Amino acid sequence: MGHVIPFIEFAKRLVHHHDDFNVTCIIPTIGPPSTAMKAAVEALPAPTINHIFLPPIIFDDDDQYSTKSPETILALAITRSLPSLACELKSLVASSRTNVVAFVVDFFCTETFEVAREFNLSSYLFFPSNAMVLSFLLYLPKLDEMVSCEFKDLTEPVKIPGCLPVHGRDFADTFQDRTSGTYKWFVDMIKKFSLARGIIVNSFMDLESGALKALSEEEPGKPPVYPIGPIIRSGSSESDDVSWSDCLTWLDNQPSDSVLFVAFGSGGTLSHAQVNELAFGLEMSQQRFIWVVKTPNDESASATYFSVQNHQKNHFDFLPEGFLERTKERGLVISSWGPQIEVLSHGATGGFLTHCGWNSTLESVVYGVPLIAWPLYAEQRMNALMLSEDVRVALRPNPNEGDGLVTREEIAKVVKELMEGEAGIGVRKRMRVMKHAASMALMEDGSSIKTLSKLALEWKKNQTASYGKTN
Repeated sequence: MGHVIPFIEFAKRLVHHHDDFNVTCIIPTIGPPSTAMKAAVEALPAPTINHIFLPPIIFDDDDQYSTKSPETILALAITRSLPSLACELKSLVASSRTNVVAFVVDFFCTETFEVAREFNLSSYLFFPSNAMVLSFLLYLPKLDEMVSCEFKDLTEPVKIPGCLPVHGRDFADTFQDRTSGTYKWFVDMIKKFSLARGIIVNSFMDLESGALKALSEEEPGKPPVYPIGPIIRSGSSESDDVSWSDCLTWLDNQPSDSVLFVAFGSGGTLSHAQVNELAFGLEMSQQRFIWVVKTPNDESASATYFSVQNHQKNHFDFLPEGFLERTKERGLVISSWGPQIEVLSHGATGGFLTHCGWNSTLESVVYGVPLIAWPLYAEQRMNALMLSEDVRVALRPNPNEGDGLVTREEIAKVVKELMEGEAGIGVRKRMRVMKHAASMALMEDGSSIKTLSKLALEWKKNQTASYGKTN
């Protein structure tokens, strides 16, 4: 969902500013599409934007599905979906009603370039994360040749073009075992980026000027980069969950900028011990809060990566005894999934404790909400570094060196500092500057809208038919 949402929002922005385009979204699936997935695509403005779910990839016992990383599962799903994709592209290209001018794929899907080439389609990558991570990935094959040890064992931080130096230990978990098949697949996938005609990235110049300037420098094998962000959802998916309306009603009764929103995205999970510490930390901070709670998982920080339907029906037995009763006057706990856009855009919300997923980060930037950075998996540690040390719109708690646990005392201290301390005032001011910059980038003469127009013009040049709409 973290990739699908910005992709379809990009499609909506394209057709809004360039109404001579139609878009067809082709989505590989692992089993039946989730309720959230179906709701997201069914809300698209057909027929201008329509969608196709490819036949689901069914993993049998021989695949050892439960033991594979999310990246490996995605790779298998893409590979096994190639024949179905070819059938759909053949149908689109053969249609008398469409003129296919570009094939835009998620960056996990570079294998599909070969299929696109069969139909003489121009391929582009859509990169839903930020320019810093993109710069790192493009640099990774070179780094892989230069370094012999594990990245986490490097004594000096790695100098990524245009970005803050990053310690190897802060690379995503995918890159922490260079002998693994997942790592090798990732490097091979990144090498295929050079086959794209261009890379569309969900960021904007004022947020990441250093990385974007570095990416704009011409190099052999490096496609041009198109920053067209921030792309965020216009609103949360519809829900009949009573807790959602209760949540917004509760917010209406709170003072301006007084509530900390705590949520770890569609995939993030905490251990039982960490949930316990977070609960006590919020209580000790004496600050107002809304906490979107998921069932703890001691095995993985991304235990719900492939599912956003982890509803525990408001059973919070895993929370500390008496916590809900003691905090009911200034805190609200809701189950699994919340109306994030509506909460972040609400005047009572004054802070966001986040896993630093890029969708959540951009939503906080658009609405000017300062952050507490709490990364869990994927590229989130790099995002947290950029947000806290480069853009400086986030505070970051310090985990224990031994077990990595963030203690209740540390949580209480950072929460209180963000909401009413001097450091909090500083990050709040800087976030307001970023909010204004994001708004300016999306004006008719803003940098991102100009870049989108440049991209659209390039695609129109690919149009050879003189009838119908482009697709």
